[in-house]
Amino acid sequence: MTARQKILTVFGTRPEAIKLFPVIHALADDARFESRVCISAQHREMLDQVLDITGVIPDHDLDLMQPGQTLDALTARALLEIGKVLDDEQPDWVVVQGDTTTVLAGALAAYYRKIPVCHVEAGLRSGDIYQPWPEEVNRRAVGTFATLHCAPTETAQAALLRESVDPKSVHVTGNTVIDALHWVTKHAQAHPEIASGLASLESRFAGKRIIGVTSHRRENFGDGMRNIARAVARIAARPDVAVIFPVHLNPNVRAVMNDELSGLDNVALIDPLDYPHFARLLDISHLMLTDSGGVQEEAPALGKPVLVMRETTERPEGVEAGTARLVGTDADKIVYETERLLDDDAAYSAMARAHNPFGDGHSAGRIIDLLVPRK
Repeated sequence: MTARQKILTVFGTRPEAIKLFPVIHALADDARFESRVCISAQHREMLDQVLDITGVIPDHDLDLMQPGQTLDALTARALLEIGKVLDDEQPDWVVVQGDTTTVLAGALAAYYRKIPVCHVEAGLRSGDIYQPWPEEVNRRAVGTFATLHCAPTETAQAALLRESVDPKSVHVTGNTVIDALHWVTKHAQAHPEIASGLASLESRFAGKRIIGVTSHRRENFGDGMRNIARAVARIAARPDVAVIFPVHLNPNVRAVMNDELSGLDNVALIDPLDYPHFARLLDISHLMLTDSGGVQEEAPALGKPVLVMRETTERPEGVEAGTARLVGTDADKIVYETERLLDDDAAYSAMARAHNPFGDGHSAGRIIDLLVPRK
């Protein structure tokens, strides 16, 4: 009998947790593997929400989040502490997802010990090292030495092949975020109380079309964030529209949004949502305004158009498929494109009905099959 493969999954933020819990569930249910979990907790509170809901219990919690810490301090601490975990666990594989500081540190610590790295959601590229920052360089760096690249789409696969990555190491698996969305939707149907917290806002805004908004990108801090806020205020002045905006905990976001949007009748500034409530927000929204990467994948799975408040995206598949449109951070353009979707039924339908290119909900199974030694 083949020895079980020990898999250490390393992550540190809420988006990583959302995209990795289907893989962790699949590993735990498969006798071929011994699954271990290490979290850096570079985002503490928002990460814990996902762990609680999905039943993922970390074996190692590094609790690295500190107020106002610099990227270099976080990277150094993550590299050292994850390294200690690797020395303790001696895994056969390290699994990381995406492009956070934890991903870079976890993958690098594994590489230093010659432990193979499986990079989930590999091959995303914006083409600009400062958009998004520092994520673009993090994912490019991991792409140079990962053993296994799980590309979510053929576009991501092609990006890796252009960088001379060994074609035998690149596999199109689909995106685990669709697995996650299917799981949480089914879970909420069985346990409706876990997503009932928006009911009062749904009642308050009955009869209006809800626009969901999220914004947190570092490259938008400052003028970009203020432009976004002012655009949202103009859109919310319409009597037929209401905005629900879960505001990121970062003070660079909160200060601007509170300054520009607090007190507006048609705008609800709320605390960040746990995953079931965020899935509910996607479901009740007419469209999404976001600078998030994950929302570009999730919203189309529910037939919701996405306007991306960034200058570039590492997920061009959505733009090409017609599920998403880049609008940048110019207030006039954000308002124009939003009102076009509100007032032009044909334009809205074209985006809402476009095929979601990001996955079918079975990505986790494909990924763990690739971790089995080949005979």
